[in-house]
Amino acid sequence: MQNPSFSILALVKEIESPENPGALEKRVALIPKDVARLIKANIKVFVEYGAGEGVGFSDDEYIASGAIMQSHEGIYKDKQLIIKFKGPSLASIEQMQKGSTLFCMAHFHSYPERAKLLQDNQINVIAMEEIYQSPKVNTDENILSRVAMNEALNPFFANNSMGGLRVRIISWSNRLRQAINRCSNRSPRSLKIIQPSLKLEELDVVGKEALYFYDSKNFKDENDLIKQLKNTDTHVFDLHEFEQQQGKQAIANYRTNHPPAKFGLRRIQCLHETGQAGAAYGLKLLKANKPELDIENAKVVILGYGNVGQGAIDKIHQAGVKNIHVLGRAHTAKGRIDFWLKDADLIINGAEQSAHLRGKNFLISNDHLKDLIPNGSVIIDLVGGSESNRSPVEAVINCSFLTDPHFVQTGVTISALWGWPMMGMMKETAIRYSGQIVEILLGHERLIDGLTLLKPNVEQALVCGVFEYRG
Repeated sequence: MQNPSFSILALVKEIESPENPGALEKRVALIPKDVARLIKANIKVFVEYGAGEGVGFSDDEYIASGAIMQSHEGIYKDKQLIIKFKGPSLASIEQMQKGSTLFCMAHFHSYPERAKLLQDNQINVIAMEEIYQSPKVNTDENILSRVAMNEALNPFFANNSMGGLRVRIISWSNRLRQAINRCSNRSPRSLKIIQPSLKLEELDVVGKEALYFYDSKNFKDENDLIKQLKNTDTHVFDLHEFEQQQGKQAIANYRTNHPPAKFGLRRIQCLHETGQAGAAYGLKLLKANKPELDIENAKVVILGYGNVGQGAIDKIHQAGVKNIHVLGRAHTAKGRIDFWLKDADLIINGAEQSAHLRGKNFLISNDHLKDLIPNGSVIIDLVGGSESNRSPVEAVINCSFLTDPHFVQTGVTISALWGWPMMGMMKETAIRYSGQIVEILLGHERLIDGLTLLKPNVEQALVCGVFEYRG
């Protein structure tokens, strides 16, 4: 079977499709600057008229980059590789050449009717969202944050008191990201991100069962909080002090003992921005629903601590919320999660579940909405799903869209919007995605070399095919 390298590429305009009702997704998968990079690599690029207009890139800019402009009627004809952002409309699948390859955010298992049509029409599909780093990339900063939290928690493991430990991380920054992740994995009794401006009398816990983790490189202790905490026999740990005393050796030891994992983070993503945009929308809805609520004192609960969850933490922290509850797997277990959901003002779900749990294990159930979560509260679901690929939020049967971004159930406002970075960051995220896509095509993965030479991380993203191109 012959699947040669891709020499002819089509960049398609976003139109109405199953996950783009109203055609409100305006982003383009490749911007003119990146099209020029492909053309320089001897790839013929056809661009559909108007493809970039929704985010401010004119047809003239694509022409100047060397692209050939085509109408919607001709864009799919005789194209080996078709690139677009969202999945295709059903009608456009019929226009694709048998054996051609579609490269997009496929969400293949969420739309079974479309998946069957692509299969029946022998269209190869590579899902952008399924391509991961290979091997995993671990920066020194991430390793430092991780091993520092390990060091902070070691005494509590040694005396078997981890289950009763209350961890408070002062402020949020990229340097603290992996510390939050590591701590959540270790299942303390509770984990909160708190504002650096809090005074001792505003803290909810001090003493031997509390750990305050901070980074003096960024935290200016204007209230002498650390000194006061030490006077109450509260455990404190400074990331920057650890970095100065043990950082280089700790990072080296970690790299020696932890070879990179086979796969890491998604290669094509705006996950942090997704969390930020979702949290911003949640705050907007909460202010509308509860105008009398002082946002600083809102009870905000975030499920999950991956890249999406961290983006939400970042945005909520920027908004001045004093205490942000971060839930790991142990906290979201049946029965235990009830404690955290009770009387919550804003709940943000960034917790993924394995395929076999989808539709069976709901972390936020309809009973929670009815019995624990007050009227006017807001749930932002950053995982989403469909009838065949359910979200951990039971009320979310299908993702919501910009045409109807939220709904109300038993007095609780819920949004599970696909395309969160579109909310105020449409052009910026289009530029970022475009650069990532070109790196997959021309960089380490060399997708442009065709389907017979796929790297492992792209091969796993081939969700339909391989079919032979019949040009």
